[in-house]
Amino acid sequence: MSDSFDRAPGAGRGRSRGLGRGGGGPEGGGFPNGAGPAERSQHQQQPPPPQPKAPGFLQPPPLRQPRTAPPPGAQSEAPAGSARPPRPGALPEQTRPQKAPPSSQDKTPQQNSKSAMAKPQVVVAPVLMSKLSANAPEFYPSGYSSNYTESYEDGCEDYPTLSEYVQDFLNHLTEQPGSFETEIEQFAETLNGWVTTDDALQELVELIYQQATSIPNFSYMGARLCNYLSHHLTISPQSGNFRQLLLQRCRTEYEAKDQAAKGDEVTRKRFHAFVLFLGELYLNLEIKGTNGQVTRADILQVGLRELLNALFSNPMDDNLICAVKLLKLTGSVLEDTWKEKGKTDMEEIIQRIENVVLDANCSRDVKQMLLKLVELRSSNWGRVHATSTYREATPENDPNYFMNEPTFYTSDGVPFTAADPDYQEKYQELLEREDFFPDYEENGTDLSGAGDPYLDDIDDEMDPEIEEAYEKFCLESERKRKQ
Repeated sequence: MSDSFDRAPGAGRGRSRGLGRGGGGPEGGGFPNGAGPAERSQHQQQPPPPQPKAPGFLQPPPLRQPRTAPPPGAQSEAPAGSARPPRPGALPEQTRPQKAPPSSQDKTPQQNSKSAMAKPQVVVAPVLMSKLSANAPEFYPSGYSSNYTESYEDGCEDYPTLSEYVQDFLNHLTEQPGSFETEIEQFAETLNGWVTTDDALQELVELIYQQATSIPNFSYMGARLCNYLSHHLTISPQSGNFRQLLLQRCRTEYEAKDQAAKGDEVTRKRFHAFVLFLGELYLNLEIKGTNGQVTRADILQVGLRELLNALFSNPMDDNLICAVKLLKLTGSVLEDTWKEKGKTDMEEIIQRIENVVLDANCSRDVKQMLLKLVELRSSNWGRVHATSTYREATPENDPNYFMNEPTFYTSDGVPFTAADPDYQEKYQELLEREDFFPDYEENGTDLSGAGDPYLDDIDDEMDPEIEEAYEKFCLESERKRKQ
């Protein structure tokens, strides 16, 4: 009982919370190292330091110290181990129990104040290890040949067979059609040294034909390639030269046109590719006559006419769409050729298109496409023939001669244009009345001797209120300039 009454005021309250600056251990009575009764009594006789009164609740912990660098010499003054920054979520240093000797209690507040100003530990986020490497191989899209230039400059030495060499070149032209002019000569020279037998020439024709009919975007480039090789390949075996073998290959597909036009979807798709390639071949394949005149292959013209008949005889949507594409491609050339020979084949084709639109069970979009084709043909396939130049145009031969002329009005408000018979008189009267063009030089000097009537009517005197404001503005500007 006597021990409990001899305690200093507030000693038990501080020990029960475990927030005392020098204690908090349950076994040592709040003192480090289990202090004995003598030391406890000596400590109890010392007056406790003044503490702020809290209204019955636990005092909130102080705010977190700002993350600033410690002042110079702060780490050297603080003892080792006392400047460790607090862990996130831990109690502040003032409320954390410490095990320090009793003689160091007077120095504890100074040490805590200095350790609170120590630089906090920066938490470094874990670095994710990337799988990318600077030594990784360079990426190329599928089908791209990185060593194409070197291989073709060296010829066909890196290719074991003719098929691989030709197929690689065809794929290159498909991806880069702009390289045709720069590389076709080297390709033809290489083929002249390689294609020396009938079988090799037949294989070359088949490779080009398959590429032109299996890839839609290669039909035009394939036709250009066939035209170039037909004039630059030197081999001419008994079975026929390059152009003759190519036409024979096309004839094989042409003879099955009726079955292909009514076949399944895959068969029709392959047949449509052949039709469009034959159209490109008709436009690009040049045949030189004995006198040097360049003409087109008449056999291809006849073949295209029969192919159109096969397509219109089976008026399915895809067949009609293929016929429209073929006529847009070759319609103007075919009609000019037929007109030169006195034929009316194009009129028959247009009549057949109109019958298909009226009778066939095709979709509305396809019918609209056919009608647009008829409209295109009525406008001469979109071609514009300049019958007369601008300098030769006159009001008599050009109905649009006065289309862009401006409209003027007389003093009575009557409109007139350059198409009116008395245009010159009315226009001269308008100039005299309005005086639109006074006599001035380029620098603005008046050569007429008289002043401008519009400028003469302007009064030079300012309104008193405006004049006062202007003077005030000038004085204010002068004052600011002097300052």
